[in-house]
Amino acid sequence: MLFFQCKKEGQLAIDATKQEAKEDVVKLKKKVLDTFKITNGYDFPVGKPDAKRYYNAQGFQENYHLGDDWNGVGGGNTDLGDPIYAIANGYVSFAEDIEGGWGKVIRMVHHNPDKSKTESLYAHCSSILVSEGQYIVKGTIIGTIGTADGAYLAHLHLEIRDVLNLPIGPGYSEETEGYLNPTDYINNNR
Repeated sequence: MLFFQCKKEGQLAIDATKQEAKEDVVKLKKKVLDTFKITNGYDFPVGKPDAKRYYNAQGFQENYHLGDDWNGVGGGNTDLGDPIYAIANGYVSFAEDIEGGWGKVIRMVHHNPDKSKTESLYAHCSSILVSEGQYIVKGTIIGTIGTADGAYLAHLHLEIRDVLNLPIGPGYSEETEGYLNPTDYINNNR
């Protein structure tokens, strides 16, 4: 003789819902762990990882410049379309063509091991290969070097900021609060 114990249909539905909820939480935790990456050092955005075959044509605070302008050693537009790499693990907070002297711009937020955050800004891109909200690992190609739609000869304008979400800004200023020297920051945080 066999005996079966049956739960009421309502209880079965509740048990199934609880199990699905547990599975969803596990999937969410795994997704967050898979995508959220603390920085593990910084590299240069061109000539991965050490800017090989590139030079800094206009450094931080030259002529009140708020970033570094990376050019290929061939000069002119020889670096047009070359890859731009994420300088560190982080997420894309902005990726749009804002036109004018900036052209296509990518902004990324980086969570550092000391719990501080920095933001990198890549401007004058020919193409954007990432989407807002996407988590990116250091060294991933995020875009290509451009001319800001013909405004300049090809180069990458890179800024690093220790104040998040500042306005895009003019690219030049005597006031440097919130801006870091990109080359120094990268070299000191390898």
